Amino acid sequence: MLDPSFETGAPDWVDLGTPDIDAATAFYNGLFGWELQPGGPETGGYGTYQLRGRSVAGVMTVPEGQGKPSWSVYFQTPDADATARTVEQAGGTAAFPPMDVLDYGRMGGFTDNNGAYFGVWQPGTNPGLGMIMEPGSLIWSELYTPDVPSAAAFFNTVFGWQTNQMSFPGGAYTVVRPAGTDNDESAFGGLVPLDQVPSETAAGPHWLPYFAVDDTDATVSAAERLGGGVTMAATDLPEVGRIATIADPAGATFAVIRPAPMP
Repeated sequence: MLDPSFETGAPDWVDLGTPDIDAATAFYNGLFGWELQPGGPETGGYGTYQLRGRSVAGVMTVPEGQGKPSWSVYFQTPDADATARTVEQAGGTAAFPPMDVLDYGRMGGFTDNNGAYFGVWQPGTNPGLGMIMEPGSLIWSELYTPDVPSAAAFFNTVFGWQTNQMSFPGGAYTVVRPAGTDNDESAFGGLVPLDQVPSETAAGPHWLPYFAVDDTDATVSAAERLGGGVTMAATDLPEVGRIATIADPAGATFAVIRPAPMP
């Protein structure tokens, strides 16, 4: 699972692009208890969501017409510029080239060879997320892609990811973990055929973050009460947990999971 040391290629940040930060904050505060730390002019208004004083996500305004509301996943890199060159060599493209964010770090945004957007974060004074694996914070990420082997090869080239197949009801699941690791405990995400989950197919290739919760059904009910929608009803996955997929009031989708007890 996610490791707070954030090895190269592991998720180390997530952020939300939304047309209305105040409305988004009301939703996520009611759902997870997140508090907004507003960003100043020097950050272009980019803010941070915090839970018990630790950062769990970023948030920025994306005006209507400039992009659809969405969550983005960022991966650790020791050199954002070198990663950008590797992305292009592997068949990806740069949505925006690496740039410094004050002294916090250096970031870049890319699309993979199948069109899924992802970001990279080269830490400076900001090492990444301040909380993971706890209720209300990032615990897992999935890539929905039309070509799993192609995506696996791309990210192996870019980050050195290793993959293995796990069997679940309905088919196999491709699990990813950082380079140089050889155990399931180091896995941080999965690769899923785009047509396998109907609720995700219409969005096209994309990354979906998962946030841990204590009670999936209660979280789903709260999301609906707060103006969100449910795109996949709460479902039990044996030995994994109870999951659901939610759209916030602006339409940005994410998943929640109450993890199964460890054996």
